[in-house]
Amino acid sequence: MTDQATKPANHLIEIKQYGQSIWMDNLTRDMIQSGELKQLIENGGICGITSNPAIFEKAIKGNAIYDADIEAGIKAGLPTYKIYESLIFEDIRNACDILSPVYESSNGLDGYVSIEVPPTIAHDTEATIKEAKRYYQEIGRENVMIKIPGTKAGLPAVEQVIAEGINVNVTLLFSVASYVETAWAYIRGLEKRVAEGKDISNIA
Repeated sequence: MTDQATKPANHLIEIKQYGQSIWMDNLTRDMIQSGELKQLIENGGICGITSNPAIFEKAIKGNAIYDADIEAGIKAGLPTYKIYESLIFEDIRNACDILSPVYESSNGLDGYVSIEVPPTIAHDTEATIKEAKRYYQEIGRENVMIKIPGTKAGLPAVEQVIAEGINVNVTLLFSVASYVETAWAYIRGLEKRVAEGKDISNIA
């Protein structure tokens, strides 16, 4: 029998004392419905989740848990991308709800779930802004983050989306210079919002 003295340490929880947060790069409906995700958050030290189209492709492909919703979408005559969005938006909303206590207890420093705009628009600033706003509104959770590629066209979108009060997770940063450019896009977005007399206390 394992007692407290011999119980293995959870390094994911221990790392919090160093000011670090562990986010999981995976999300499936199975994890949500089985309670596994809640357990990972409450007992496993997970503080947030990031997702992307490849992650959802693996989650949905060949998984019967999504079949009923897919069939309902087909019967409703929805186009493929709308069926896909209905599946992932539901998973993102549910994950946001499960992570909401982390978001609240950390005053918005953690507890986010990120969802990426379509990678096909990575080089289209206006389309990225439009989709980021739509995703944020349709998902309807304050602890959702919209993931935007840190491309040349993506950074102006980051600035504008931040100015509109939407949380952003920037992906595809492979150098210090790219990180610095992204940080300035974030700052410019905050400055634009302040100039309009709007609150910036809850924008991540």
